[in-house]
Amino acid sequence: MRCPVYLFRTLTRLCTMAMNLRAPAILVSSRPHGETAVIARMLTREHGLVAGYVAGGRGRRLRPVVIPGNSLDLELRAKSDSQLPFARIELATSRAPWMREPLPAAAIQWACALTASTLPERNPYPLLHDGLAALLDAICHAPSARGWLAAMVGYETMLLRELGYGGGEGPARPDTHADFDEQFDAFRQLHRPIRDYLLAERPGGVMAARVALGERLARMQD
Repeated sequence: MRCPVYLFRTLTRLCTMAMNLRAPAILVSSRPHGETAVIARMLTREHGLVAGYVAGGRGRRLRPVVIPGNSLDLELRAKSDSQLPFARIELATSRAPWMREPLPAAAIQWACALTASTLPERNPYPLLHDGLAALLDAICHAPSARGWLAAMVGYETMLLRELGYGGGEGPARPDTHADFDEQFDAFRQLHRPIRDYLLAERPGGVMAARVALGERLARMQD
């Protein structure tokens, strides 16, 4: 039988190993830290949502990399499980060109803010990672919102389900070939469960991003 000290050391080593990783990631949020750094939060497929200190994140070289929705090659290292890891990031796919377009930018910002605000750190959600990646691709490559709004509804519905708020309350996911009014109606029906369940204890500014997106989408019905 292994002694408690051995088990403690083994668990400590495993925790430390878990903080040293290399993986593809989607950047979902960042906030300034100090004069030039940022604290970035990134979604990985195998390790879930992780946070890291990015030195020089607001500098000339990394500023175009630290944009919500960007796909990155991430290296995360920490000396202990209690330490905020240092993150080294390289750009894999840029969403920057679409951040200059009001509607795609609003959609990317909302999808990333929702993800960053609701997922617990270091819990893997591979379906959500793949869903977010597919949604971002759709936003950036579809000719208009008619080509990605069903994917947005699908991602929001998946997020509710993965976090334990699924069931029959939400709208049925519209088919990608459904007309825009049907897609938009499904989007509006998800407003209340997202607000009351996923973001009930979050700052109102997060939900305001969805309101802003909804207002832009509504103009397409005029």
